[in-house]
Amino acid sequence: MMNALICTNFKKEKSLKVLPDLIHALKVSGIAPLMPDNAAEFFSSDFVEYGEISELMNKSDVFITVGGDGTILKWGKRAAVLKKSLLGINTGRLGFMTALETDEFDSISSLKTGDYHISRRMMMSGDFILNSGNKRYTALNDIVFTKDSYSKLPEFIVQCNGITVSRIRADGLIFSTPTGSTAYALSAGGPIIEPTVECIELTPLCAHTLLNRPMIFSGNDIITVSFNGYEGSAVSVSVDGDSGIKFCEGEIVRITKSDICLNLIDINGDSFYNAVNNKLIQPLK
Repeated sequence: MMNALICTNFKKEKSLKVLPDLIHALKVSGIAPLMPDNAAEFFSSDFVEYGEISELMNKSDVFITVGGDGTILKWGKRAAVLKKSLLGINTGRLGFMTALETDEFDSISSLKTGDYHISRRMMMSGDFILNSGNKRYTALNDIVFTKDSYSKLPEFIVQCNGITVSRIRADGLIFSTPTGSTAYALSAGGPIIEPTVECIELTPLCAHTLLNRPMIFSGNDIITVSFNGYEGSAVSVSVDGDSGIKFCEGEIVRITKSDICLNLIDINGDSFYNAVNNKLIQPLK
C-alpha cells in the first residue's frame, strides 16, 4: 500500500476540520495516512498510523501538507532532502504552491494512479561566512537582507562570479527563487517568474536611487553579498522567513542554486497559472 505522510498546521482550525474528509479520501483510494505521534492529541483516527517523525518520513512515499504555503516551506525542505514528492492542500490564503483546494479531495486517487504532473522547484543555498563560523542554509522561497529598525542605510555590495554588479544603499535586498517570486519579492515590485525556470532574482527594498530595478541571475551563477555600514548600520538576514541572522561588516553570504530541489505534485497541471489568475489578477477587478 502507498504511504502518505500528513503534515498539518495544527494552529489552523480549518486545517483540522478537513482532516476527516482527507483521511476518508485516502482510505477510499487505498493510500495509508501517516502522522507524527504528537498529532494524536489534535486528531485521532483508527485508520492513521502514528509514529516517530523521522521514521515516518523515511517510510512515506509522498508528503501531503494541509495548510498554506508556509506549511509547504516547513516540510518542503525535508521532502527535498529525502527526494520525496509533496502535494499541498490549501487551507491558507493564497496557496501558490498548493495543488488542491479542500473541495477537491476526489482527485486524491491520482496519487495512486500516477496521473499527475511534477513541478520541479529550484532551491537556493546560502553559505554564511561569518566571524562566528560558517553555516549553510537552504531556501525554497528567499534569502532576505534587511537593515535593523532605526539603523542607518547600509551600502550593499553584490557580486556575480567575482564581478561587482551593484553597490546600492537600500533598506534591504531580496534574493528569491522563481517559487519565491510570488512571495515577498512580488510585494517589493519584482516580476512573476514561471516556477520551473532556474534563476535567482534580486529585488531591492526601498533603494535610495532612481534606478531601482530587479535583476535576474542565471541559476549557475555564484552571487556574493556584503555591505559597508554607515554610523553603525545593522543588518539581519532571514531564510524563508525564519528569525533573523545577525550579519556584520566584513562578513559574506554566498548564494547559489542548491543541489537539491523540491518536486511539487500538480494534480491538474495548471495550478500555478490558476493561482496567478484567480488570486492576484481577478481580485483586483
